[in-house]
Amino acid sequence: MTNIAPNETVTLTIGKAEALILFELLFDFYRQPALEIKDDAQRLALVRVHGALESTLVEPFSKDYGEIISAARRDLLQQWGDPLSPLS
Repeated sequence: MTNIAPNETVTLTIGKAEALILFELLFDFYRQPALEIKDDAQRLALVRVHGALESTLVEPFSKDYGEIISAARRDLLQQWGDPLSPLS
């Protein structure tokens, strides 16, 4: 079983405009848990974050990526719970 170290971090650098667009997108998502891309700026901000992650992470290129991502999902939910649950 693969586990992700809970204290392992990743640092991404994005522009201020991207950060503001993503903040608003995630704020809307938290109020209504469905990710709705409303315009090209939101899409571009997500593409830029994806690119930053792709150039930072090595795990997506691993032959065990399916197992790694399953462990990451499990670990994240175990650590933080469901963010939309009233019990969290």
